[in-house]
Amino acid sequence: MSRFRYHNAERWMTALEVGFLADPRHAREALHQAGFVTQQALCAYLLDVGFSDAWNARHIKQDIAKALSYAIACGFGHDCPDMARLAAVLSPYWKWGYHYHQWEEDRPRTGGFIPATITPLVRALVDRVHDVTGHPRPRGCQPRPQEARS
Repeated sequence: MSRFRYHNAERWMTALEVGFLADPRHAREALHQAGFVTQQALCAYLLDVGFSDAWNARHIKQDIAKALSYAIACGFGHDCPDMARLAAVLSPYWKWGYHYHQWEEDRPRTGGFIPATITPLVRALVDRVHDVTGHPRPRGCQPRPQEARS
């Protein structure tokens, strides 16, 4: 189950790294995608350290900040203040998806994040999950440049 979640994160990460989500006009869509990728990656880690999938579904849900806090408390070792700030903006990530915000005051705040700042933070987190879980990258997902050199 952990490897499945990690592979899901890697495969969906490609939408953040290429395609229309790189356009700053698509910040909401990029935030939704980042939320999904981050949730899958962090749940993969939490599964590896002993949290059940049912527990994750019941207690974490789409709260990226909570998932990151649990992961860090369990030794994840990813101390990145910008990722913590992004996790707070993403939580819960459903708000960036298909929910229509009719009035400006109803719209969630992006915290200044745009695709160009979201993508490297989420990539670093997914790479960290890869490093600590030891799961192989899914077929078709290229290793990051630092891996290719090793």
